[in-house]
Amino acid sequence: MTIERVPQKHYPKADIGRRSMALGLDFLGVWLVSSLLGSSNIGIQFVEILVFVILWLVLRVLVPYNNQGQSLGRWAFDLKVLEVEDGQIMGRIPDLLSLVKREAIVGLGALLVSIALSNISANPTAILLILPLAIDCGTAFSDAQMRQALHDRYCGTFIVSSRRGYSLDIKIKRLVDNMRRNVRR
Repeated sequence: MTIERVPQKHYPKADIGRRSMALGLDFLGVWLVSSLLGSSNIGIQFVEILVFVILWLVLRVLVPYNNQGQSLGRWAFDLKVLEVEDGQIMGRIPDLLSLVKREAIVGLGALLVSIALSNISANPTAILLILPLAIDCGTAFSDAQMRQALHDRYCGTFIVSSRRGYSLDIKIKRLVDNMRRNVRR
């Protein structure tokens, strides 16, 4: 009796640019809604932070858990989050606890960026609040094989390209190409 190895399904790695745009789209949506509910005072707004955290968890945990691993940003850029075990992509959506841990790490960095954006005019050193998110996500640049950020490594997740989505990046490229052709005429 021989043991035969079943070939693993190939999952294409998502490039850093598309991952950044998906995160940016999710952040922009949550930040706009939460900043509308905050006051115009300088400093940390607790209602704004509470709304940000709740919206972040809904958009980045509950929606992907119920939508094949895709948040609004990941859907717009044809990405999804999958589970990794022992360096092998399992092909299934991570469990709810893994998603909560993953998005708590990313959400904290995004929350600090939100606070920095709200206070940058009064305190220019608030720009330093961007560093935790930059360090967390920047580790994906150094990981040439898996392209996992710190939060992905800690929670055992992996971002892959998917066929199901809106393909916003491709549609924008086509629009820019059409505009360039029309300008040249």
